[in-house]
Amino acid sequence: METIAKWVEKLLMRGGVAETMAPYLRLLVLLVVLGFLAWVFYRITRRIVKGPIYRYIKRSKAKWDDLLMDNKVFSSLAHIVPVIIIRIITPILFRDFEKVLPLVIKLTDIYLIIVILMVISALLRVAEQLLSKNKSFADKPISSYFQLIYIILYIAAGILILSILLGKSPGYLLGAFGAMTALLMLIFKDTILGLVASIQISANDILRIGDWVEMPKFNADGDVIAINLNTVKVQNWDKTVTTIPTYYFITDSFKNWRGMRESGGRRIKRALYINASSVKFLDPQSRERYAQYRLLEEYMATRQKEIDTFNEKHQIDTSLLINGRRMTNLGVFRHYVENYLRNHPGIRKDMSLMVRQLNVEDRGIPIEIYCFTKTIVWVEYEEIQSDIFDHLLAAVSFFDLEVFQQPSGSDISRSLSRRQA
Repeated sequence: METIAKWVEKLLMRGGVAETMAPYLRLLVLLVVLGFLAWVFYRITRRIVKGPIYRYIKRSKAKWDDLLMDNKVFSSLAHIVPVIIIRIITPILFRDFEKVLPLVIKLTDIYLIIVILMVISALLRVAEQLLSKNKSFADKPISSYFQLIYIILYIAAGILILSILLGKSPGYLLGAFGAMTALLMLIFKDTILGLVASIQISANDILRIGDWVEMPKFNADGDVIAINLNTVKVQNWDKTVTTIPTYYFITDSFKNWRGMRESGGRRIKRALYINASSVKFLDPQSRERYAQYRLLEEYMATRQKEIDTFNEKHQIDTSLLINGRRMTNLGVFRHYVENYLRNHPGIRKDMSLMVRQLNVEDRGIPIEIYCFTKTIVWVEYEEIQSDIFDHLLAAVSFFDLEVFQQPSGSDISRSLSRRQA
C-alpha cells in the first residue's frame, strides 16, 4: 500500500501538482479508491448473501434459517467486510497526517461497534421469534426479557463508543456512571419498575398472554395480547386496546379469569326477588297440585311423609295451618329450582350447585342461584343463563308467588281501577 501511495504521489507531481499539495491530493485519490473498494467488497458480499446463501436457505426445510434471512442477519454481516478493509488500510493512508489519523481510527472503530450491534440485535430478534413460537414460552413475557437484553446491549455499546471518543477505558466510564446512579434511577424509573414487575409476574405466574383480566381502574376488561417491559396491552371486548404500565399489575388489584377458563365452567350467581307478601303455608289442595309437577313428585311425597311423622309423634293439632311443621310455597319453589338446575343439560353437576335464601331486603326475599355452566364461551354462557331465568320467572306464578318489582305507572293504574270497581 505504501508503494501505491508513493507511486500516486509521484504521478501527481509529474502532472504539475505542487510538492506541498501532492500529499493532500494523494490522500483524496486514495480515499476515493478505498471507498470504491469498500463498496465493491460490500456488493460482492451482498450478492453472495442474496445468491447462494439465499437459495440454500429457501431449499432448507428448517425454519430458523428463514428467520435469519428475514431479520437481515446476513445483510448486517455484509457491512463487516468493508469495515475491516478500511480499518486495515486507514493507518497506511493517513501516515503523513498524524493529527487526523486518531480521529479516523476512532470513527472506524465506532462504525465497527455499530455493525456488531446490528448483527447481535438481529440475532436476538431471531431468538425472540423462535421462543415466542415455542409452546413452552407461548404465554410467557418473552418480549420483556429481550427488551431488557436490548437495553443492556445498547448501554454497553454506548459505553464502548464513549470510551473510544474520550480515550478512556470502559471501567473508568462505569465508575463515573456509578456516581450518577441516583440520576439514572430517576431517568429509568419506569423501566426499572417494569423490569422488577415483569420478573415477579413471570416467577409467580400472575399473568400470561391470552388471559382474560379485569382492571376497573383503567377500564380494562379483555384479553392480554402483549406483555412488554414497560406496558401490558389488553384488548377489551369492544376491540379497543388499553395500555397499562406493567408494575400496576403488582401494586394494584385486578381480576384474572384464567382459573375459570381452566376449570371449564363459568359461574352463575344471580337472585330472584320474591314478594314477601306472597309467601304462605301449603294447604292440602296446594300440596296435591304441586305434587303433579314432574320435578317435585318424589320430593313432595318424601317431605310430607317426614312432616306427618313429626306432627303425629308430637301430637300436634294440624287443624290450624300455623301449628306444627308445614311446607311453604317458597320452600317448595327453592327445591323445584334446585331440581330444575340438576336436570338442566347446560349445568355442571360436579361443581358447586345450590339455591339459597338470602337476607330479606326492601326489594323482597332474594332466592340466589349459584351454579356453573358447562361452557365458558361468553355467548353460550349468556344463552344458558337467560334460558334458566326465563323459565323460573314464568314458573314463579305456579307456586302462588310473585316476583317483586318497583311499582310502575301501569301497576298504579290497575290498582286504582280495581278499587273503583
